[in-house]
Amino acid sequence: MTTENKSIVGRALAGLVDTGDVDTLASFLSEDFIHHRSDSTTSTRTQWLAAVRAALGPTAGMRVDVLHLLADGDHVVVHSRRRLPGAGPEIVVVDVLRIADGFIAEVWEVIEPAGQAAANGAWWDADA
Repeated sequence: MTTENKSIVGRALAGLVDTGDVDTLASFLSEDFIHHRSDSTTSTRTQWLAAVRAALGPTAGMRVDVLHLLADGDHVVVHSRRRLPGAGPEIVVVDVLRIADGFIAEVWEVIEPAGQAAANGAWWDADA
């Protein structure tokens, strides 16, 4: 099951990352799909796919390096670095995806601008 779930996520992301194919991504999402952001907002399948389509213009040419693709049971974790062309900003993204009945049912997404990582980690510093 773990290998199959990684394959589902890998195929769903490959079309989007390689060619901007949102329809292929959509075919891997359950009808009751929910997308969660770290700011506690959620979106439905329709809302999230619309946001993905809208983002394709501003993120055209973005380089996506998948650093880790890990699976445990019905969850798959994708850790990636993404950079806009030229000297564009770099972000680090962690997506946790839940697979149900062969479809991506939920995604939790955490995005951090790489340039702000040190400042965002300052709360760990007991001397701060």
